[in-house]
Amino acid sequence: MSIDTLTTERPSSVPERGAQRRDEGLTGLDLLEAEAIHIIREVVAEFERPVLLFSGGKDSVLVLHLAARAFAPGRIPFPVLHVDTGHNFDEVIRFRDETVERLGLKLEVARVQDYIDDGRLTERPDGTRNVLQTQPLLDAIAAGRHDAVFGGARRDEDKARAKERIISLRDEFGQWDPRNQRPELWSLYNGRHTPGKHVRAFPISNWTELDVWRYIARERIPLPPLYLAHEREVFRRDGMWWAVNEHALPRADEQVERRTVRYRTVGDASCTGAVESDAATVDQVVAEVARSTLTERGATRADDRISEAAMEDRKKNGYF
Repeated sequence: MSIDTLTTERPSSVPERGAQRRDEGLTGLDLLEAEAIHIIREVVAEFERPVLLFSGGKDSVLVLHLAARAFAPGRIPFPVLHVDTGHNFDEVIRFRDETVERLGLKLEVARVQDYIDDGRLTERPDGTRNVLQTQPLLDAIAAGRHDAVFGGARRDEDKARAKERIISLRDEFGQWDPRNQRPELWSLYNGRHTPGKHVRAFPISNWTELDVWRYIARERIPLPPLYLAHEREVFRRDGMWWAVNEHALPRADEQVERRTVRYRTVGDASCTGAVESDAATVDQVVAEVARSTLTERGATRADDRISEAAMEDRKKNGYF
């Protein structure tokens, strides 16, 4: 199978909003979809300058699809923002640009490399740049005067994300305080904030990885081809298969092999591993995820293995 090809296609049109599928009652996916669309519309109605974090990964693709459905037949009424580490997979960047062009979106890009070049950030000894995204993200939010930032985080991904509300307040420094969480009873979301503060909005908080894949299969949402099984040169490190690329090179004692793998998450290429898989279609991925006992971050993200509180520490500093 070609790595530049995905076996799912985008439907020719978006179904009418609120339309119930013929001969079907409301399913769990329908309810999750309705909740997410409600959240997106509420944020757009309440805030002046929302933006959507869009990396080209499956969760941000899903939120973008839900936003398109929320405002169809009109266009999505806010820009998308990508914090570019410079260590992205080429296939993901191509997909990002193709999606932005297809939907007629405004793309804002904050580049970590710019911060390294001018001395505002320093390259880490381990080579990973995921933890360097925080300052470019906060600066981009301030420059765009964005008072609400949509993201594709889900509660099942990590213990820190499980603590977070759907509408999550950030202080003047973009930081998150897990002790300062507002109640969200009866689907009522409090977005009030003082000047200088902003909120992060998570429309798919209540989705699981399996929900995401089942919905992608149902809606035939296009994704970067890395998510499906393909042959790739990889090497084993820390219990994960790392792709051979300029950002992740094997050490002298690490043997390069050609394996059939796929990616469960497509973050920074210098800290994201693949899993062995023969799931070459979206339906096969759904079946594989249903059997899995590990979250995608726990299975394939080296940056989350630094410590038990790795994600929470980054979130407190302003990371998404």
